Amino acid sequence: MKPIWTEGELGEGLRCYRAGEFFAAHEHWESVWLGSKEPERTFLQGLIQVAAAFHHLQRGNSRGTRSLLERARVRLERYPEYFWGIDVTSLCQEIGEWLQLLETGRATQDRSYPQLRHDGPPGRSGARR
Repeated sequence: MKPIWTEGELGEGLRCYRAGEFFAAHEHWESVWLGSKEPERTFLQGLIQVAAAFHHLQRGNSRGTRSLLERARVRLERYPEYFWGIDVTSLCQEIGEWLQLLETGRATQDRSYPQLRHDGPPGRSGARR
């Protein structure tokens, strides 16, 4: 399946994520995840966990945020620099920065959420081994 991040459930999820509507992003991506196969399934699960983490943060649950970001990073780190057109390396780096902020208890209110940059180099869609 070739991902299209500008339309359908993936696109709507990306729009919601970028708008800070993390629960809605999670729901859109989950509908794609349910019908997906590996390696896309685990990748989507990582993105869903990132969205769920920031939904928890919006609700004041920093412990849940940390836990979900840690699990998401473990899932996403196994993928190449770009997977399904998403810049995975940058995303994992930003997740790591958020984890450091949460671990040290530093303020996160003015921090931007990790960006989901898409449309990476063509032909870079396989999972790391």
